[in-house]
Amino acid sequence: MIRLALATIVIVVGGAHCIAVAQSDRAAAETTTAATAVEESFFAESLYPLMQTVQCHLCHNDNGVASDTVLEFPGEYAGQEQVTAFGLKLMDLIDRDDPKQSLLYLKPTNLEEHTGGERIKPGSDEEATLLRWIEFLSRLSDDEVRQARQRIKEAEKRRIANLSVRRLTHSQYNHTVRDLLNDQTQPANRFPKEDFVRGFKNQSEGQGISPLQAEAYSKAAERLAIAAFRGGDHLGLLPREPKSPDDKQCAEEFVRSFGLKAFRRPLTENEVTVYTTLFVEDAARTGDQLSGGKIVVEAMLQSPNFLFRVERGPESTVAQYELASRLSYFLWDTMPSDQLFEAAAAGEFSSADKVESWTRRMLADPRAQSSMEEFLAQWLRFDRVLGATRDSRRYREFSTETTAAMVEETTRLFNYLVWEDQNFLEFYTADYTFLSSELAEVYKLPAPPTEFAKVSYPPESGRGGVFGHGSFLVATSKPAETSPTERGLFVRTQFLSHEVPAPPPGVSTSLPEITEEKPMTNKERLAIHLNSEACASCHRLVDPIGLGLEQYNPIGAFHEKMPIVVRDGRSYKILELDLDTKAHIQGIDDSEFSSPKELGQVLAKSEASQKAIVKQLFRYTFGRQETSDDQPVIEEVFRRFRDSDYRFRELVVALVTSKLFLQERKG
Repeated sequence: MIRLALATIVIVVGGAHCIAVAQSDRAAAETTTAATAVEESFFAESLYPLMQTVQCHLCHNDNGVASDTVLEFPGEYAGQEQVTAFGLKLMDLIDRDDPKQSLLYLKPTNLEEHTGGERIKPGSDEEATLLRWIEFLSRLSDDEVRQARQRIKEAEKRRIANLSVRRLTHSQYNHTVRDLLNDQTQPANRFPKEDFVRGFKNQSEGQGISPLQAEAYSKAAERLAIAAFRGGDHLGLLPREPKSPDDKQCAEEFVRSFGLKAFRRPLTENEVTVYTTLFVEDAARTGDQLSGGKIVVEAMLQSPNFLFRVERGPESTVAQYELASRLSYFLWDTMPSDQLFEAAAAGEFSSADKVESWTRRMLADPRAQSSMEEFLAQWLRFDRVLGATRDSRRYREFSTETTAAMVEETTRLFNYLVWEDQNFLEFYTADYTFLSSELAEVYKLPAPPTEFAKVSYPPESGRGGVFGHGSFLVATSKPAETSPTERGLFVRTQFLSHEVPAPPPGVSTSLPEITEEKPMTNKERLAIHLNSEACASCHRLVDPIGLGLEQYNPIGAFHEKMPIVVRDGRSYKILELDLDTKAHIQGIDDSEFSSPKELGQVLAKSEASQKAIVKQLFRYTFGRQETSDDQPVIEEVFRRFRDSDYRFRELVVALVTSKLFLQERKG
């Protein structure tokens, strides 16, 4: 078994300290002579390829033997901007008074002792190329040097801002190994549980790797690699029949083809060499070509390049592949297809129009429905519903089948609105639902003609949209009673995208005990929080919302009065109390309501709630919370969503074709 210490892996993209320098901005370009511009391009066109040919970059990189020297090459996927800037950064190695005494000249020619020996022969054409650049740098004026250094700093900030590293979620891992290795075992289901951060499991700050998870990745990689070649190359991973166990050409072809899919980009030549050597050596040792393939698969599945989605930004030479992965993991929750890889290789994601065309094509694929259902499941915390427990003596109609039906009901409403291009605000206001026989019993409604048939609520029903669904009402209740605070908090965070502070440290969250002598509704019990300003400031935001839903019990059934259980030793009695369900949402005008139906109508009319749909999808898409810098994108995407009459697919298209998703430069 190959063991990699994933918990402590640092992903290096182009070298942790690589110098990424911008090309001259417009203002600087106007003050730069034509000759200077030509000289700057000379480095990327002539000297940089030469330095790679003589293999300077193999030692002078973040992981090379010369990593502690001043000279450090950008990564193999560095774009034109980074390469040009790297050339300017070499001014630190120039002797401006005597260019031929520059370290940049003395070291590679070995005129001054160089660990790498002579890389450029004195008197050669290569030496002339190097000297031409050294002379250019030595002629820069003090003002030009200052301008160049400022551009270096600004470009480095942009490089860091563009760099994105996100781990595959468990769902994405399962789908990726399914499509990569035809594996249907869903190995990530046995990984340590993922944390929800701001309502989602894919937020970057919650994606660390614990030692336990690293071990799980290692074991999964070993099992998947064994299964891939069990009984021969039944998946057709090897490109052809090998001539011998140590057929290097066959091994290299396999490494390139499988590596492209596993890493979701072409491998660097160094990676090809490393994995091909691993393949050939193992095949020669065992006398089995398939053994070489197995060990490469196992190694690649533990690589950060597989487990993480690394995005280097629009200047990267693999930017098209990164965009293909960004599209695929958002729209399909899995790796790119062969067609997407081919499109990336052909540069077909070069404009918003082309990306939109691909997006609409991908949304027509069944995988898009599965991916959007994953977003829904996290947004509405279906895990809380499916894991809910209730007292079987009080709620005999509640079971795992019931909770599954509740999730299915909400999923069907979502899918109907999304894929039938309906107004998505009906998710809040729909006067119909998709009913099963189990739910009909809970809701006290007539049984549907068929399971999960679309049926209308009776006119007098207080149910409407998702707020009348058992999925919402169960997820926001306690095992034995409703929770106005939880329900109000859920509305604030999930449907208004508001942040509500956690209770202050040391504050008691317990409510007064109910007795037969002093029976109280939840509204009366929650009034205790108003006695403390530290508690009241937050409870005023959430409790009045949840109190409007008090007629719907912990399993989502309607009760006109509130039943409370009063225990006396081993016996108990049930008392029924009148409920006051007049409610409102602080901060929203004309927001009074007293039922799930009316709550949905209030939120559907609220621009804050409409925009929250955009924000929730934004957070899921980018794996982070929006910032003030993202507001122009949020506003533009929301405008397009609103102008489409709130068609969810148009929201997806607007988000995918935004400048942020495409990583287009500002200004």
